[in-house]
Amino acid sequence: MKSYHLTFKQKLPISIKETWDFFSSPMNLARITPKEMSFTVTSDQNHLEEMYPGMIITYKISPLGGIKLNWMTEITHIRKNEYFIDEQRFGPYKFWHHQHHFKEIEGGTEMIDILTYGLPMGIFGSIANNIFVADKLQQIFNFRKQKVIELFGAYPETI
Repeated sequence: MKSYHLTFKQKLPISIKETWDFFSSPMNLARITPKEMSFTVTSDQNHLEEMYPGMIITYKISPLGGIKLNWMTEITHIRKNEYFIDEQRFGPYKFWHHQHHFKEIEGGTEMIDILTYGLPMGIFGSIANNIFVADKLQQIFNFRKQKVIELFGAYPETI
């Protein structure tokens, strides 16, 4: 199986605690996902208050043409205020491993996402990645970057 790797970096003008509190809450995912994807957390929200290793989160998502898909991820590793990892257990990818890293920097927090994924269907999955999947993931993370700026402000690059 071929795997693909994407890395995204963003600096935020907020504390590492504020950054962690926002990004470690599954309930905030819909706020930073494009509306046309109809992203909805379907897990019992009473069990999503604080992230823990082994936490299972379920979603409905429409990545293409309004087709609703079920997606299940597990939080596999956490070091509070430093990183967490989610992995797909069921969903549209053959493999999904998403690392979320946070580092305190002068004037805020640096956030780094490292995404490794694979697609089903062999050569057809590779073609799909080249035609639209990689671009769609880039668009999602670009949207998230802009949404985070709207929510928290832009990091002053002069620091």
